[in-house]
Amino acid sequence: MAEIFPFRATSYNLKAITDLSKVVTQPYDKITPEVQESCYERDPHNLVRILLGRAEPEDNDRENVYTRASRTFKRWMDEEILVPQRQAALYPYFQQYQLPGRPGLRQMRKGFIGLTKLEEYSKGIVHRHEETHSGPKQDRLELLKSTRAHFGQLLVLYPDPAGEIERILDAATDHPAWMQVTDDYGVLHRVWRSRREQEILDIVAKMKDKPLVMGDGHHRYETALAYRRLRQEQGAEDSRADFVMMTFVRMESNGLTILPTHRLLHSLDSFHWEQFRKKAADLFELEEVDLSSTEREKGFQDRLAQTRGERPTLGVRAGEVAGGLLMRLRPDIDLAKLLPDCPPEQRDLDVVILHRLVIERLLGITKDAVRKQTNIRYVREWDQGVQAVSSGEAQLCFFLNSTPIKKMVENALADLPLPQKSTDFYPKLLSGLAIYWMDNPLGL
Repeated sequence: MAEIFPFRATSYNLKAITDLSKVVTQPYDKITPEVQESCYERDPHNLVRILLGRAEPEDNDRENVYTRASRTFKRWMDEEILVPQRQAALYPYFQQYQLPGRPGLRQMRKGFIGLTKLEEYSKGIVHRHEETHSGPKQDRLELLKSTRAHFGQLLVLYPDPAGEIERILDAATDHPAWMQVTDDYGVLHRVWRSRREQEILDIVAKMKDKPLVMGDGHHRYETALAYRRLRQEQGAEDSRADFVMMTFVRMESNGLTILPTHRLLHSLDSFHWEQFRKKAADLFELEEVDLSSTEREKGFQDRLAQTRGERPTLGVRAGEVAGGLLMRLRPDIDLAKLLPDCPPEQRDLDVVILHRLVIERLLGITKDAVRKQTNIRYVREWDQGVQAVSSGEAQLCFFLNSTPIKKMVENALADLPLPQKSTDFYPKLLSGLAIYWMDNPLGL
């Protein structure tokens, strides 16, 4: 099923760049304008200048963000700031991290970086677990066309109950890492080069019968598919466009963490809190929450977390009122009748209930509007949601518990994608540790 290949990664030249923390970045979709500015200030070779560039004083007016990215990438290659490896390898990639809000608890996520042959979802080899937005894919396609390089990692899960591949990775990492960097969140990232033929052959062979479930990177995977189709339409013989770079992680690993992604709703015409509350009471049991102090806000967060595994439950705050609500699906609601087109595997998921019953039914926001992000934004941090409704930036914030990994995988393998941003895997895979450059003269 899955075809995995070693490759000659392009990477920062460790002789020229002595502090990787100044040049690698979080994935492009986690780079806020503030983070982008900070990255620009850290080092003139920070990868954000390619991922999310901006105009420079010396730029030609005819250049856009994508041609600037291509020019910058070429210059760094010429200056040997970035260099291709001379021997193909797989790249074990381990992350040691602390769970947000849980000091002292350290986790280890073990994976490896390699290439895989692109496959349409219909082939049943690579499985998506959530829907995507249209805007980011067009942006990433333009960057890929200009640079012909994949700079970021796609997090992909594979089944391996016995942990056979992780044991190979452990043996391949019994010496100091090739690259090591600690990011802004205190996550330690370490990368090795596995160049021994037997290690590579063993991993490739054991991966052949495994389905792949997308964790992070749906937009970039679909961008890679779109680029391959474009090259085929152009009649180009471009076999290197048949591959994409991924980080493969065992789905049974204790080091996998999913955080919730909360929803901000804005620009809702004629929205009134009391009217919404009245309609919501037909479907949900409503519990008023006093939020008059920081301690009570923390209690609201803890109270929502305690509902995990029970009936679908949402937390909500509105700019019109000082308090909050816990919205617990009423036990007498027959979802089979109310949502006959909703698969049974999804009816007990908080994120599905939020989108189908609240966003679409109660608020009247269409699926197309969600895809285009017309009235919706996403935030990871609870405090960001509170600030958005308090400042009037959003009318509502819906708080969620995280989607269980087991349910995510079950739906993905059943070809039942969840709503956009149903998961937020933590920590993120850094961009810039390994790059797949399709025009590498040394070959794959």
